[in-house]
Amino acid sequence: MYFKPLSWILALSTLTVVSNRDAGGSEPQQLIFATYAGRQAELLNTVLLTRSIRTFAGSLSQAPVWVYLPPELLEEERSLVVELIALKVSLRTSTPPAEATWYYYTDKVFAAAAAEEAAAGSTAVLAWLDEDTIVLQEPTEFLLPPEKSLGYRPVMHRNICPRYDEPLDDFWHRVYHLMSIDKAVLFPMTTPAYGDRVRPYFNAGCLVVRPERRLLRNWAEQWSLLHPDPQLREMSEGDQRKRIFLHQVALVGAVLNNIERGEMLEFSDRINYPLFFQRMFGAEQPFDDITEVISLRHESFYRNGSPGWLKQLQGPAERVEWIKKNVTQQ
Repeated sequence: MYFKPLSWILALSTLTVVSNRDAGGSEPQQLIFATYAGRQAELLNTVLLTRSIRTFAGSLSQAPVWVYLPPELLEEERSLVVELIALKVSLRTSTPPAEATWYYYTDKVFAAAAAEEAAAGSTAVLAWLDEDTIVLQEPTEFLLPPEKSLGYRPVMHRNICPRYDEPLDDFWHRVYHLMSIDKAVLFPMTTPAYGDRVRPYFNAGCLVVRPERRLLRNWAEQWSLLHPDPQLREMSEGDQRKRIFLHQVALVGAVLNNIERGEMLEFSDRINYPLFFQRMFGAEQPFDDITEVISLRHESFYRNGSPGWLKQLQGPAERVEWIKKNVTQQ
């Protein structure tokens, strides 16, 4: 695992110098936004994310934005790199351990750990967001109260997570054992999409942390306990969802084993709003009204959405128009 500022792009323009300086000044920041992009479509999403921050984030609109990406993507997508630098983004490369990459999203876990390590001492709060996020209002909820070390949202739907009142299956018995999770620290969460009452299962696409608490670095450490395990490998070979979401399972151990419940802040449902989730994956409500939304997740729906989806979007005209102008150009 490593990260570094861009080198080849230093000669392109003075914008690069501004971008890199913004990423690590001498004065501590209130907040740094960070994300990971592993392929071109995700890098396109980071452009939307950054534009939205610069447009709608109010007093946080000029906060540093760090984008981690693989070295090869840095070389392949130079036009997008230049566009991001014009938005004063700091671009950093990150490479996960090769032995862990059979599972999905390994790269994101280790990029998050690198971002937290880099942010330590430079900011009060690090907002680690999936790249398919759009910010539509000033995210003041991200400025954690002094007694809070983590701001989070529950997973959008239950997926592989056990219900709170159901016994654990072999998979969850195994991960609880490997991560030494004590049942005394468990508490119920409610999923936004269906209202299921589940065991702790944090949405890995919206994590706001105090870097000194090392939650994202511990996420990588917990992940390193899980991915080599042959029993989990066998279970994941038989269930693609486990192969996809084991990284999110590791996050459970990172949180529950390191901070008290009182240090956790569950954000309001205005944060990480699952736009059109009903259409993509099913839900009890439509999720098409952005009137009160602070940040949303689109899962690239706009690229494959049904014709006329913009007509279904409700909310303030200027925000709907911004989405229409910026999203449909991608």
